[in-house]
Amino acid sequence: MNDSERIRVLSIDDHPLVREGIAALINNQADMLLAAQGATGKEAIQLFRDHRPDIVLLDVRLPDMNGIDAMITIRSEFPEARIIVVTSSEGDVEMQRALEGGAAGYIVKSMPPQALVEAIRKVHAGKKAIPPEVAARLADHYGDEELTTREIEILQQVAEGNRNRDIADKLFISEGTVKVHIQHIMAKLGASDRTQAITIAVRRGIIHL
Repeated sequence: MNDSERIRVLSIDDHPLVREGIAALINNQADMLLAAQGATGKEAIQLFRDHRPDIVLLDVRLPDMNGIDAMITIRSEFPEARIIVVTSSEGDVEMQRALEGGAAGYIVKSMPPQALVEAIRKVHAGKKAIPPEVAARLADHYGDEELTTREIEILQQVAEGNRNRDIADKLFISEGTVKVHIQHIMAKLGASDRTQAITIAVRRGIIHL
């Protein structure tokens, strides 16, 4: 198979070891070729413009911006871009945001390497690559009431160790309003206290520590 027939892949991850592993995996496939690799969201956007790869493997946690935001930027300029989000997070909120943003696939880093290779081939063939465990996690929370932007903001502040009074001062609202927001957050997440609310929110990818 000559190079022009191979699936050209752009890999974006800020961990050199992960990048090396992905590069070796792709270059070992007879039908694939690593077109380029980068470590930031800005590089992802520029490298896509430069190389126009068939498939992009895009990490969510990048040093300069969220990978999903980088994906949305790429797809606004190149709607035909086929992007597989690769992440260590199994949070359903992040999965949902990635898929709503136009991701063609979603791979969790704990999955076997073969799952990534199969996802690349599947997406290149015009299909979606959503592993069963990802679909199941999304289904578990389908129909859950989502936290508002303000509630997420407050929960992030709580997770960072701020007291109600500090949060109220920071967000220019009353302490009573903060308390009401926290009650709503706990009810929506099914949490019995603040600590549990933070644990659930981190696991689901709603906030990041």
